[in-house]
Amino acid sequence: MSAIDWVNGLMDTLGAPGAGVAIALENLFPPIPSEAILPLAGFAASAGRMSLVAVLLWTTAGSVIGALALYGVGALLGRDRTVALAARLPLVKVSDIERTEAWFLRHGTKAVFFGRMIPVFRSLVSVPAGVERMPLPVFLALTTLGSALWNTAFVLAGHALGANWSQVTDVVSAYSKVVLGAAALAVVAFVAVRLLRRPSSTEVSEPS
Repeated sequence: MSAIDWVNGLMDTLGAPGAGVAIALENLFPPIPSEAILPLAGFAASAGRMSLVAVLLWTTAGSVIGALALYGVGALLGRDRTVALAARLPLVKVSDIERTEAWFLRHGTKAVFFGRMIPVFRSLVSVPAGVERMPLPVFLALTTLGSALWNTAFVLAGHALGANWSQVTDVVSAYSKVVLGAAALAVVAFVAVRLLRRPSSTEVSEPS
């Protein structure tokens, strides 16, 4: 059974709450992106299998529940444990972590809101929000608003396209590839800079 068939079956069994469950799971274990689940749910609503309003409410609730679970992971880890774990990674310095922390403290609200509209980052941004203990009401408000905008766009697109709902996924997959490609390039650039700055093992220290 394909992932799409599984989501379809979930919606047939549970209705709109099934779409919410699929979105919540996608935040935690992304076997299938929300860019496919949401238009499919919109198509199901256009076919009369469930209410469009219910789909919008349940998918947004699913996004918030999934994000809240990841926020909890970050809160449980805490800053000290997260820094200790990250510091063990090759080419990662504590100073890099501290700069990232400072950036998140300055721009965390924007990161959480706009992050709900960026593939992969959509899930990951909830963890630093938890680590930094962003006030929970603020986190929930930003996550709900960002998720509602993103989900509504895709559900309505699937509803409008009907049986051609998969066209939405085709378009967004190109967007996702661009975003992921940019992220990969950033990682490569980071690693390259770290390697270039590392002192050569053959370098002889000057006499004191």
